[in-house]
Parts: sequence; C-alpha cells; structure tokens
Amino acid sequence: MDDTLNTVKSILKKYNQKHLINFINELTETQKSNLLNQILNIDFDELLTLYDSFNNSDPNPTEEIEPLKYVDKASLTSNKIKQYYNSGIKAIKSGKIGVITLAGGQGSRLGFKGPKGTFCLELEPKISLFEILCNYIKYYSNNYKINIPWYIMTSTSNYFDTINFFEQNNFFNYNRNNIHFFTQENMPIIDINGKLVLSEIYKVHFASNGNGNVFRALKKANLITDMENRKLQWLFIGGVDNVLLNPLDPVFIGYTISSKNSVASKTLFKEDPNDISWIFARKNGKPSIADCENFTEQISSLTDKKGNYLYRETNMLAHLFSLNAIRKLSDIRLPYHRAFRKNAFVNEEGMKQVPDKPNIYKFEQFVFDAFSYFNNISLFRVKKEDEFSPIKDFNGPCNPEVAAQKYKELVLNKEKSHISK
Repeated sequence: MDDTLNTVKSILKKYNQKHLINFINELTETQKSNLLNQILNIDFDELLTLYDSFNNSDPNPTEEIEPLKYVDKASLTSNKIKQYYNSGIKAIKSGKIGVITLAGGQGSRLGFKGPKGTFCLELEPKISLFEILCNYIKYYSNNYKINIPWYIMTSTSNYFDTINFFEQNNFFNYNRNNIHFFTQENMPIIDINGKLVLSEIYKVHFASNGNGNVFRALKKANLITDMENRKLQWLFIGGVDNVLLNPLDPVFIGYTISSKNSVASKTLFKEDPNDISWIFARKNGKPSIADCENFTEQISSLTDKKGNYLYRETNMLAHLFSLNAIRKLSDIRLPYHRAFRKNAFVNEEGMKQVPDKPNIYKFEQFVFDAFSYFNNISLFRVKKEDEFSPIKDFNGPCNPEVAAQKYKELVLNKEKSHISK
C-alpha cells in the first residue's frame, strides 16, 4: 500500500491534483485502496489536454458548410414506399438487422429514481419504456420466426438496476439469449480551475462519457464478434425515451439499403427558423451536424431552386449503421464536447457541497460525430407527429402525459385495429 500511495502522490504532484488524497488518513483500508486504484486508472494527460484545448480553442472556428441531400418520406409515391418496405422486410426476415438502444440515463429529470428505461407510462396496464421497445422487436421476431438481437448500452451507475428490472419482468417474454447489456465508459469531471473533484472523500467523481462511446464499448464487450457470428449487416441505433420510435422500420431499412451508403439517419424538419437546434449539413466536405446558433436566420432561410429548405434537417437519434461502419468506428476515438453543469462535490473541509450554479465541466462524445468518418449519409425525413414523442421531463412539451397519449393513439389503437381484422 505504501508503494502505491507514493506512486499516486508522484502522479498527483505532476498534474497538480494533490487535493484528491487530502482525506486519505480518514479512510478505511478498503476505501483507501479503491481511491488509489481509481487515480491510477485516470488518463490525466487526456483529461487535462481536453480541458486546455477547450479553453484555448477558437470559439468560432472557420467551417465550410454545404447542404446534404435528403428524402422526404411524405413526398414518396405509394409504389416507392412499397418498394422500400418490401426490401426492409426481406432484410429483417433474413436476420440481417440488429437493434442497439442507448439507455445510460437516469430518470432524475422525471422525478423518478432508477434507469430511465424503467420509467412507466400511465396507461392501463402500465408499460415501461424498455417494454415498449421490446414489443416493437417482438412483433417482427414473432411474425417472421427469427432471432433479432437487442444490444442495450447502460451506464456503470444503472447497469445492475437495468438487468434486475429485466429479470423481474422475465425479459418481457423475449428470448434472453437475444438481449445483451454492456456499459459505456466514464470520464472524470473537472472544475473551472482544472481540478478533478471528489463525489465522496474516498471517490473521484466520474460521469458517463456520452452516447458516442457506443462503438468502442461494443468492441470492449466483444459484442461486435457476436454481431459477426449472427451474420448481421445493419444495426439500428436509437435512444430509449422516444415511445414512437420503431427500431425496425422496414421503410427506413429498405431506403437505407437502396441508398448504398453505410450510414443513415431519420430527420425532422425544423419548423422554427430561429430554433438553435443543430442541423444536418456537410461540414468541411464531410456529413455532419452543425451548430447553427451563430447563423440561424442566414442558414435557415436558404432554399434550392424548387423552394426546398437546405438547412432544416434536425437529429432525432434514429440511425442505421452497417456492420462494417460499426467495426470501423470501434477503432476511432470520437471528439469530445464540453458541457458546463452543476454538480455536488466534496469541499476543502471534506463536506458534500451543492452549488447554486454550474461549477464543473463534463466531456462527452456523441454518435453524430461518427458521420464525418464517411463520405456520405442517407437522410430520411419523417413527420414529427408520427414518429417523435420522447420523454424528457415533466414540465416541457416532451412530457410523459403527451407521450402516453400519442403512444395510445398511434401504436395501441393501431394494434387493436389489426387484431379486430
């Protein structure tokens, strides 16, 4: 232990982080060992380089922005829709499609304790977000007598709670051999002075490093090998909270296959030109999502010769990646974004302190940064009222009551009409 402590002291002195062991003499041997091991596994060079790079970077870097082509589902003929649908069904029936769900979040913004995917809509009977997704998968699995693999990325903090929830619900009567759980990685958070913070006197404060870690996390969990063994060709990646998101939409799958691109995304039309939502665009020659906060009016008003807006496609976290694309991305470290957050921390007296304003930086990777590693992307615009009803919080427009009503109208009532026929 003494040798380990001396090594840690040397590291912390080098990076000016000696405060992390200010309370080392107050810890039990187990706590002390855990803290020292935590510190030894931190990549201080990477973290502090990120901190410095954001502080010293140009806040408005020069970027060449060009429009990306998209297809509006509403403008397609019935024959074209049928063609894409049949192609998608063929791919599903042949066992070429898998589903990846990003479920690392907690339900705290909903006033709910537990993984967000375990949150239930107030319907009769109640139904959780995980069960809603599972029902979409079971529909195609049961209809076509195939095994559709479901890969669920959790955070380290909700991993066991998520698995327990599935076990308590008998995996929603879906073959548990087709459900795989894996965790995303963590990054320490850091304060405005470049100091790592403690969540307890014996624990460095870590946070999940964003949904863009999904590709490397899949490889680390050896799940890309599982995909290869199953002979998958396409993986759908989506979030856990959109109750209208069908992860096995045959039309979208068929459209993607016909486009010959390795990556595709569903998009929503940005109704409000002054909305600062990020938009799909070709950035510096590569498909990307651009932060249009500094040029909202200028960009949003541009149209082509037919009057179609060029920069109004926004992200709804519904993507298709070929397995080859997943393999490629699993060896790439995506760039980090910095978020300024409010987080409790251990102060100089060893007491837990809750700040009244943002006090720390969190570094996250996002799935959309993967697009720029390909020459093109297939964009498929869908109607918000048909396919987008996420649950974000209780007070905004994306609340549980709205989601429950839309799910009842667009999914449950549709299922009943099919049964009655």
